[in-house]
Amino acid sequence: MTSPRASLSPDIDSAIARTRADVAALHAELTRYGLVIWTGGNVSGRVPGADLFVIKPSGVGYDDLTPENQILCDLDGNVVAGSPGSDKSPSSDTAAHAYVYRHMPEVGGVVHTHSTYATAWAARGESIPCVITAMADEFGGPIPVGPFAIIGDESIGEGIVATLTGHRSRAVLMQNHGVFTIGRDARDAVKAAVMAEDVARTVHIARQLGDPLPIPEESIDALFDRYQNVYGQAPEQEIPR
Repeated sequence: MTSPRASLSPDIDSAIARTRADVAALHAELTRYGLVIWTGGNVSGRVPGADLFVIKPSGVGYDDLTPENQILCDLDGNVVAGSPGSDKSPSSDTAAHAYVYRHMPEVGGVVHTHSTYATAWAARGESIPCVITAMADEFGGPIPVGPFAIIGDESIGEGIVATLTGHRSRAVLMQNHGVFTIGRDARDAVKAAVMAEDVARTVHIARQLGDPLPIPEESIDALFDRYQNVYGQAPEQEIPR
C-alpha cells in the first residue's frame, strides 16, 4: 500500500536524505561481516523528527543499493507515494519493522539477517547463554528466542516486541527464521547484528569443547553497566569562544 506524500519541512526533508544515505551505506556492513547472502536481510532506519522510516527494497542486490532506491514508509508500513524509490516494493519484512517502530519509540534502527551461527541457534529454538564477557557487555545477558512467525505481516514484529520489551538484549533469535536486532539508530542495530553473530559462533564452538562456564549474574550486571556507561570516548566538548 502507499500513503500520500505530505508537504514536509526542509528539516524533515534533510533528515530523510541523511537516513537514506545511512541505510544504503550500512547494508555494506552486512556483506562485509558475512551476515547475509544474495538479497536476503535488510536494514531500516527511523527518520528523526518524523513518523517515517527508510528500508531496503525487496529483492535488490546489495551492490545495487543507493540512497535513491531506499524506500520511505510511514509507521504503518505504507510506502510514501511520490518519494524516491516508491515505484519499487519494500522489503518483505517491512510490516515487522513498522510494528517495532510503532511500539518501541526508543528504537531508531532495525536489522534482519540470516547469519549462519545465530540462525543455527534459532533453528534449535535455543537462546544463546551469556557465557563470555563480550555478550555481557553488548547484550546484558542471554540472547532470547522469539516465537515462530510467518513472513509478510506484523506477526514477526509482534514477536520481536513481545520478546525484547523489558529485556536488555538488542537481539532476538526468531525461531526457525533468523536474527532481528534493534538500536538507537540504524548503525547501532547493525553493530548488534555483527556482535550477535560473533558471540553465537564463539558460544557454539565452546559447547563443542564442553560445558561453558556461567558468568555470575552480578558480574554480568557490572560488565553491562561499564560497557554501556563508561567504555569508549566521552563526547567531545565544544570549546568556548
